[in-house]
Amino acid sequence: MQSVAAKKNLLALWADNTFIRAVAYAIMESNCYQSSNRGEIMTEKTINKVVLAYSGGLDTSIIAKWLQDHYECEVVTFTADLGQGEEIESARAKAKAMGIKEIYVEDLREEFAQDYIFPMFRANTIYEGEYLLGTAIARPLIAKRLVEIAKATGADAISHGATGKGNDQVRFEIGAYALMPGIKIIAPWREWDLMTRDKLLAYAEEHDIHIDGKKGGSPYSKDANLLHTSYEGNEIEDPAVKPRDDMWERTVSPKDAPDQETLISITYEKGDPVAINGKKMSPATLIETLNQLGGKNGIGRSDIVENRFVGMKSRGCYETPGGAIMLKAHRAIESITLDKEAAHLKDQLMPKYAEIIYNGFWWAPERRMLQALIDQSQELVNGTVFLSLYKGNVTVLGRESKDTLFDEAVASFDDEHAYDHKDAEGFIKLNALRLRIAGHKQSSYFTME
Repeated sequence: MQSVAAKKNLLALWADNTFIRAVAYAIMESNCYQSSNRGEIMTEKTINKVVLAYSGGLDTSIIAKWLQDHYECEVVTFTADLGQGEEIESARAKAKAMGIKEIYVEDLREEFAQDYIFPMFRANTIYEGEYLLGTAIARPLIAKRLVEIAKATGADAISHGATGKGNDQVRFEIGAYALMPGIKIIAPWREWDLMTRDKLLAYAEEHDIHIDGKKGGSPYSKDANLLHTSYEGNEIEDPAVKPRDDMWERTVSPKDAPDQETLISITYEKGDPVAINGKKMSPATLIETLNQLGGKNGIGRSDIVENRFVGMKSRGCYETPGGAIMLKAHRAIESITLDKEAAHLKDQLMPKYAEIIYNGFWWAPERRMLQALIDQSQELVNGTVFLSLYKGNVTVLGRESKDTLFDEAVASFDDEHAYDHKDAEGFIKLNALRLRIAGHKQSSYFTME
């Protein structure tokens, strides 16, 4: 183990790097540093209880046992239903089989949709032009519940199964530190030597950990929730290789989608979708319905090479059928209800807002500040959008709103009285004034070369 002095030297060398600063903060808060709460050096023996983000799968089942053995501490498991489409109650039985007494299994689908997905979509959020942030937006809610359960159970640490190469370790830990600054975090993938699947399976067999389908299952690293499914690893680690057709689970291929278009309408209130085809739905139900409609029409597939916060490029394939529909529909209803300058300002701020969420700073003051501005802009974003879903495409057919800014009389070529065409002459000359002056004064610069 590195000495405290050595780690401090590394922190000093790399302090100008944003990601390293985030990791450095985690190191300083880890169990090799002095605890400000206890006034003692934290070691494995001083962790009494840890809350583990637990899926019931291979990695987190092994982590649960490893925590019990390595830290000799009590483990509390937390399993969240975020709409991943899997039976999560089985995680309870697996946790009980390992002797875990405090087990939390929670349905968070509505909270996830209402308080995380919808606020993000009010901003028309896309990371690097393509990614709808399906994984990133789930992490703040998980971090929040880990911290809340730690407080409720008297735990002095939380733990997660994110690897040391990915974004999720940063997202979980920055969120946890924001909500509970003194919390200790155990990241087994940064501590143990079980770095291959074979070693994990051997550990599971040695400790009699039952893992369903441990020899089979998806060949990809997969994350799924209400908003999306992501795929990484295996042959798609090569960005030149086409994904296998059987990889996609949530959508049909556009070429295999129905030959008949699906017509729908989405109704919005204050920037949030509230009804499909006039039928009111809860946030989670609405997204699930759009996922089904989009999935059968081959909508929402993306193949992306993205820039991770940790510094590397990574290829990921994503299915976000409902999200792709919501993004198109929301921009359509904003087009008639949002002021021009407000809309343009939102578009300018959106990439920064997306980066904040991608990097794990949902609970940071800058995200909250931007959210307040975004939410205020949505007060009059009300109305209905009419859409066609057809072979991978979402096409806007129309939009209407009682709060529309579209004035047909002003926009029409047929109304001679609503708009005086002569007014445009002064408008053009005023906007051209600086260019005309420059053209006279700096004529050599303003050439037609």
